[in-house]
Amino acid sequence: MPITVAASRLGTAAFSETSPVELRANWTPEDAAVVIQAVYRQLLGNDYLMKSERLTSAESLLKNGYITVREFVRAVAKSELYKTKFFYGNFQTRVIELHTKHLLGRAPYDESEVVFHLDLYETKGYDADVDSFVDSEEYQANFGDNVVPYYRSFVYQAGQRSVGFTRMFQLYRGYATSDRSQAAGKPSRLAGELGRNASSAVINPSNSGGGWSANKKSVPNKALGGSTPYGQGAGRVYRIEVSGANLPRYPKVRQINTSYLVPYEKLSAKLQQINKMGGRVTNITLASL
Repeated sequence: MPITVAASRLGTAAFSETSPVELRANWTPEDAAVVIQAVYRQLLGNDYLMKSERLTSAESLLKNGYITVREFVRAVAKSELYKTKFFYGNFQTRVIELHTKHLLGRAPYDESEVVFHLDLYETKGYDADVDSFVDSEEYQANFGDNVVPYYRSFVYQAGQRSVGFTRMFQLYRGYATSDRSQAAGKPSRLAGELGRNASSAVINPSNSGGGWSANKKSVPNKALGGSTPYGQGAGRVYRIEVSGANLPRYPKVRQINTSYLVPYEKLSAKLQQINKMGGRVTNITLASL
């Protein structure tokens, strides 16, 4: 159950109303296939996984009972596929945030956790850091050998800290998003907050109905609150929130966040223009008049 009724409006229903995926005794090949897909979804998110990218060897070992679900999770987290998506090119603090999210189902609780994993990575390497998550007492107590990790912060469990719920929304941006394509990019989401030992406010994911942008104060909320390049014609006007668009001028300047007010009949053309500018649409809502 969600912690509150309002919490279900934040996009958590897909997790809080779904039972954990477990490979139980006397499982069938179909059960193993469901578990494999759930592990990929938990660790790799919504990125499309091509057939050539699948870890066929590890999948075969699981399907034949030679390894547990936990060992399959370990294999995915250590794979070149995972590293390409989340390790190479990312700040190490961001990698630790993602490991905590993917492998323990929560956000980091304090700065000491990040410092511990930074030191472990520097002294013993990437694989040892992954092992520290998968072999931890916390992982074993919550998932054991046969349960696929899931987002525990969205449901109450003994031993969890309340700050983990609010911080999780800095890492979780909705059921249909990917950790590789979020508007905030590759930097750490929680470094500043953990350093201040502060607690963040909950920011609605883009699919929750409340709308979201990287900086809510920087975008107009009403169609009459600013100008639209197409005027105030008849029909509905939509507010498009965009991150990372290159402005059409020289030298190119990449904006962190911007927005446009667009009549319905111009919506398709504007979306094509945003795509050509390299922008990422974070939200489209009907502008209030």
